[in-house]
Formats: sequence, C-alpha cells, structure tokens
Amino acid sequence: EIQLVESGGGLVQPGGSLRLGCAASGFTFSQYYMTWARQPPGKGLEWVSTISATGALTYYGDSVKGRFTISRDNGKNLVYLHLNGLKTEDTAMYYCVKGNYQSWPVLGTQPDRGQGTQVTVSS
Repeated sequence: EIQLVESGGGLVQPGGSLRLGCAASGFTFSQYYMTWARQPPGKGLEWVSTISATGALTYYGDSVKGRFTISRDNGKNLVYLHLNGLKTEDTAMYYCVKGNYQSWPVLGTQPDRGQGTQVTVSS
C-alpha cells in the first residue's frame, strides 16, 4: 500500500520559514519523481514544485521560484520542501504527490498523495 505522510506545517509570520517533510512507503521511492502541490482556502490544487527521481532536476512554479527549495533523501524515502520568505498568499494545505504532476487539476486517474500539512502565514 502506497503511503505518503506529510509533516512540518504550522503557523508562521510573513517572511518566516518552514521545512515540510514527506515520508513515503509502499513503492520504490528512488524510481519516481515527486511533487508538492498546495490548495489555498477556497481554491483548487496548484502545482508548487517537482523533483526528479535522482534529485538532479528540480522545477518550481513561478509564484514560489527563488523562495522554496525541494530536495529528497532516497536512502530514507523522504522528500522535503523548504519554504523561505513566506507570504500570506502561501497559506494552503500542502500535499506530497507521487509522480511528476506540474498541471492541476489532473484529468483521469488521480495520483497518490498524502493527507496534507497545513501552512498558515499570518501576522
């Protein structure tokens, strides 16, 4: 059974930082791209960042480029998202997704994703 468990969310002031983590199990983690997506309150899911299977390639949405960093540890089946320079518009539920999904909503079969971790940016 594929499991993705996110952690690290919380309440942070504008300009602050967080590190989100995602623990993966139930599949050969090192063979898959991994993606972070987020869902702001009252809105649909949107792509945040994707990392290749080896970690050599990373991709970012325009709204987070230069502020967020994605990384992974294939030895521990973990993928991270480092959030810096947080803005109120970054407030959302953040999801870890198995695979390379840079366009949302996804048509057809929905990808595996975790339950999410909430990030709230507020003063």
